[in-house]
Amino acid sequence: MKLTIKVLDITSQGVLLTEADARAVGVLEGDRVQVLHEAKGESANVIVNITSTALPQGVIGLYLKTNRRLGFSDGEVAEVRETERPASIDLIRKKIDGGRLSKEEMLSIVKDTVSENLSPAELTAFVTASYIHGLDMDEVEHLTRSMVETGDRIQFTTHPIVDKHSIGGVPGNKISLLVVPIIAASGLRIPKTSSRAITGAGGTADLMEVLAPVEFTSDEVKRMTEKVGGVIVWGGSTNIAPADDRFIMVEYPFRIDATGQMLASVMAKKSAVGADLVVIDIPVGTGTKVPTVQDGRRLASQFMEIGERLKIRVECALTYGESLVGHSIGPNLEVREALSILEGAQDPGSLLQKSLGLSGIALEMAGKAARGQGYAMAEELLSSGKALGKLRQIIEIQGGDPKVRAGDIRPGEHQFVVNAPLDGYVVALNNRSLITVARAAGAPHDRGAGLIIHAKKGTKVKQGEPIVTIYAERSWRLQKAIEVGRQLMPVLVEGMLLSHVTPVHWV
Repeated sequence: MKLTIKVLDITSQGVLLTEADARAVGVLEGDRVQVLHEAKGESANVIVNITSTALPQGVIGLYLKTNRRLGFSDGEVAEVRETERPASIDLIRKKIDGGRLSKEEMLSIVKDTVSENLSPAELTAFVTASYIHGLDMDEVEHLTRSMVETGDRIQFTTHPIVDKHSIGGVPGNKISLLVVPIIAASGLRIPKTSSRAITGAGGTADLMEVLAPVEFTSDEVKRMTEKVGGVIVWGGSTNIAPADDRFIMVEYPFRIDATGQMLASVMAKKSAVGADLVVIDIPVGTGTKVPTVQDGRRLASQFMEIGERLKIRVECALTYGESLVGHSIGPNLEVREALSILEGAQDPGSLLQKSLGLSGIALEMAGKAARGQGYAMAEELLSSGKALGKLRQIIEIQGGDPKVRAGDIRPGEHQFVVNAPLDGYVVALNNRSLITVARAAGAPHDRGAGLIIHAKKGTKVKQGEPIVTIYAERSWRLQKAIEVGRQLMPVLVEGMLLSHVTPVHWV
């Protein structure tokens, strides 16, 4: 069927047909059609949306990504035909039924994911089925290799290439801002590709974006790493393991992070950047993704097994996860805290010790330090100012201001202080609730939004002393965060929940 082209300013794959034209072609909403540009010899199989009012009969609307492949101009004529759905849909159904996917089957799904041949509903079905039924280690390997194969890869001529990753689940985990420059300052190379926040109030890419741009191609990542020793960039812009970002978009609304897909996500990115040595941070404890040490050891063995299959040496650190790292949650607040450590501050100790510990493991793995001496070497690189100098080089090469200091970074202008209702001890902080409050305040999208935790678990407090300060860039966001805090009551002082005492104040 011949239809006249109208290019639509919609940034996705797909086409828009009138109800009459859809009936004539023989398709329904969610079916697929083949659109042919006969003069150029180009074609695309795309998902159909249907309208009753947005287009006149005889006109087909092409979404931007579809038209990038076809190159039509408004008013040109295309041949439009009904076409079969991708074979990978039957493979997704197999996983929904609890089946195991072979290497070829997994590659088929990942290829269609990267090519955007799957609708959001179909991709959601795959992610959900993998979450419910899980992936065995062979499937994890198949998914990992498929994600690497369908994206860009970086190959360095000098080795070893070092990388690190934290599986998340703990608020305030801004350690990459210290670990990367410490490792790079030792003379090693660490091309750190990071994610934006999925369930938290700030992913590493969100934090680094406070200091410098984070969107670069894989070629740019390689060039910058070779020049200054390291980068901290958003993996979603590099086309490294691009399927992972499609999966994350599906996981995000549900706040899920399935173990099998997490293993594949992490290790695919490490393999694609050419990593030889990887340190994995696994926070453990109540309220984290990994509740017990036993669970942590099991996950560590899975990471190491996938590493062996990919010929990457992996070592894991089980870290304390029942309290936030440092005192801050939210992009600006966390970056300010990390910079203060690089500038010589000794507090917060949790941020300092965790960063030095993980850096030390990497330095020992790479042979820069003898076993048991990595922490001390990392400490010297930090205290000497070499790590700060290296971060400034990284900021500069990524297009930021290398002269920025901790004091230059400001929180949101609106704030609310939660005070202790009585003398006592903070006996619990609910990490998930704190993250929820920070997100309600606007983090990570509002960079100045977040929380400062003045009194962590075990701290003795006096009545009226501040325990938490909420920051927001917009007043309505602050009010929303206060309301969420009252509902969740994330702070416990000697058995007294910090909820509202009057209709006005959360104390």
